[in-house]
Amino acid sequence: MDKNTDKITLKTTKFNEVEIDKSSIFNFVSPIIGFNDLKDYAIIDYKPDSPFKWLQSMEDMDLAFPITLCSFFGIDYQFNIPDDEAKKLEIENPDDIFVFNIVNIPSSNPQGATVNMLAPIVVNLANKKAMQIVLKNTDFQVRYKLFENNKTEE
Repeated sequence: MDKNTDKITLKTTKFNEVEIDKSSIFNFVSPIIGFNDLKDYAIIDYKPDSPFKWLQSMEDMDLAFPITLCSFFGIDYQFNIPDDEAKKLEIENPDDIFVFNIVNIPSSNPQGATVNMLAPIVVNLANKKAMQIVLKNTDFQVRYKLFENNKTEE
């Protein structure tokens, strides 16, 4: 067994030192909104039993976004990837697509967590290219409540 050839150690602000698989690093062909200079990110599975992972910038160790899969929360989440975005990602096989969403978890109220369904992160697993896609002509929300099924009590 050849150790360390498929792993690297990052010294991050949020997680201190963490070892990641090189296969979990993606190159964003279009940047995450508001972070135009950052192109390379890795997925960190900080707590393996958690529904949340972290999208850690490889260029700014201070920056990590909480992410999740909508399906984990029973959310039916389907959309079409526009042709121009599919070309940028060089998608050839639909089975190579992996989609996750950025989560906002208020530190003062974790149960108030919301997920951005309007702008998912789409990854082509075959070539490690990724991008955030802003969906058009949809009812998806930027702040969909994860733990309240999007209902408010009055």
